[in-house]
Amino acid sequence: MRRAFDTDPPDIVLIEGPAEATAIAHLANDPEMAPPITMLGYAVDHLDRAAFYPFASFSPEWVALRWAGDADVPVRFIDLALQHALAARAEADNDGDALHFGDERPRDPLAELADAAGYDDAERWWEDVVEHRDGTSPFESIADAMAVLRAAYDPDLVPPTVVERRREAQMRAGIRGAVKDGYRSIAVVCGAWHVPALANALDAKQARADTAALRGMPKVKAAITWVPWTHRRLATASGYGAGVTSPGWYHHLFTHAGPDMLARWFAEAARVLRSNDYAASAADVVEATRLATSLGALRGRPLAGLAEADDAARAVLGDGTDTPMRLLSNELVVGTLIGHVPASTPMVPLARNLAAEQRACRLKPEAAPRSLELDLRRPLDLARSRLLHRLSVLRVPWGRMADGRTSAGTFRETWDLVWEPELEVRLIETSALGTTVAAAATASLVQRSLGAGSIAELTASIEHCLLADLTDPLPGIVQLVADRAALDADIAHLMEALPALARTIRYGDVRGTDADALVSVVHGMVGRIAAGLVPACTDLDDDAAAEMSHHVAGTQSALSLLGDDALAAALLRSLGDIAERDRVHAALQGLATRLLADAGTMLAHDVEHRVSRALSSGTPPLDGAAFVEGFLGGSGVALVHDTELLAVIDRWLCALDAESFVATLPLLRRTFGTFEPAERRQIGERIHHGSTQSTDTGSATLDVDRVAAVLAAINHLLGATR
Repeated sequence: MRRAFDTDPPDIVLIEGPAEATAIAHLANDPEMAPPITMLGYAVDHLDRAAFYPFASFSPEWVALRWAGDADVPVRFIDLALQHALAARAEADNDGDALHFGDERPRDPLAELADAAGYDDAERWWEDVVEHRDGTSPFESIADAMAVLRAAYDPDLVPPTVVERRREAQMRAGIRGAVKDGYRSIAVVCGAWHVPALANALDAKQARADTAALRGMPKVKAAITWVPWTHRRLATASGYGAGVTSPGWYHHLFTHAGPDMLARWFAEAARVLRSNDYAASAADVVEATRLATSLGALRGRPLAGLAEADDAARAVLGDGTDTPMRLLSNELVVGTLIGHVPASTPMVPLARNLAAEQRACRLKPEAAPRSLELDLRRPLDLARSRLLHRLSVLRVPWGRMADGRTSAGTFRETWDLVWEPELEVRLIETSALGTTVAAAATASLVQRSLGAGSIAELTASIEHCLLADLTDPLPGIVQLVADRAALDADIAHLMEALPALARTIRYGDVRGTDADALVSVVHGMVGRIAAGLVPACTDLDDDAAAEMSHHVAGTQSALSLLGDDALAAALLRSLGDIAERDRVHAALQGLATRLLADAGTMLAHDVEHRVSRALSSGTPPLDGAAFVEGFLGGSGVALVHDTELLAVIDRWLCALDAESFVATLPLLRRTFGTFEPAERRQIGERIHHGSTQSTDTGSATLDVDRVAAVLAAINHLLGATR
């Protein structure tokens, strides 16, 4: 296309694209603009309606835009305007008229042509007949092929939808408009499928028909801008209908066209493999280049293509295995490149503020996933954490907290970052909440809190306030929690809400947030939980008991985090009643016994006596198994270190008859299956060697020097002084 424009320069370039894009076409030549990028069109008053128009470095439309800017030739976009297209999309959604191509039009016209030529791969056919041509223009041949292809379908049904007919009518109208304005040498850049439909644009009868087709179209207020895009989103695998399977390859082919294109490709492949700890030498690069070239010649291709490059890479760089090839596919064939738009690009204020925040935090949006470790004691990392949490509040998930590193209290956070182009749409959708990230996140939290359906949702909002450093809405949300807690009669709701409040109080000083106002709320909630816990745990079925066990464990963990002895004592008194109450589910009794033992409230011999009683012959086997599950709580540590306790459970198991053992086996397997492998191994060894009897360790002699060394190491790890 560039060669054709240089040879026969047009007076004007008309491009298939929404008419509103003409106003931002000049930005394509800004030095800061770098593809892949996309035009993002959206309905101003209906932000859920949006459309993307992506461009890669090798896109014909992009080449035409850049050429026209360099040559100072005017550009117009002549497709259906966004104000009509987005309104038509809503209209089609409402009446069921699909905007997508129907059965009357091939979903991929090029695939039809490739199949007719004997190719099973449309992109390979395109490479051979277009990309690897000897310099002759392919445009006339493509136009003729498309005319034949369209004629093979019922002409009354092509294009098959109202929107498609209007689109082609609008493009013909755009051509007539350019002629009317005095342009004579007109270049039209459009999808090949439309070429035959535009050939009769100047026909008077066709003009009248187009005018009638475009009359009375619905409209909405629309806006358009440029936003970054990614090679991954250009790929057909992402669901993009006009995409290609290998955008990274075509980008390389376009930017490094020449005799050393293959050598450059394999050099880049070697770099990717070495960065991921795979061996790849310069000699491998040379050998892979030679092999790919030879394969292209043997297969009768004008030049070696991606298929030959893949085969050579698998044989030479991947030693015939697929694992390195998956890496090369992600990194090179598809690619992780993300585009960039200039600062002068029209943006909603929220997006502009986010760009400024990203620069201040030195966080660049990237399409390739990466991990980010933050130390919250460092100002820069703390600012990054606040920004990522604020975006999470806005449901713009640029970053996601890594599993196991989500505690608000640690000084470290681990984030998995990846920028998806769709996040630009989310920014536009949330821009009505505020002009800055902080203001929008604050408004979002307020809205979410006022509409919260449970006290747990409110306490989650408080935690978000802490993590995102949004202190303005905190007093109001705290008051909502206090009001809701005073009226909520469901103990489970209070228990579900407590952990978030405990984390907020315990770690408020980590982020410099004052959480003192929550202390009185927590004291009131714990008092109500302790008073109502026993009735709430009575007469529950298996599912309800499992859910209540989760709440009880979470409440105990939250109170341990707070370190308030009075609050912990109130809960332990209720747990003491639960452990002995007859109508309480056995799993809850087992959990209560374990928590009392861990707190030191129930002594070791009392624990063994309670377990023995729960597993006595008079207890139904399923109740005994449920007690064991609740007591062990997914950990086998107690059985590893307490031989008497292990003996009690061992004797109970041995006393079960065959029918009872089969009945309890699923529950027991679930219980013991959660133990660590080392715990299961040690328990098995004790059973195997018969060491399940109580042993007297009171006379064991400790090595004073070894104990001192252990204590010194612990002090060093904890930063304590002896």
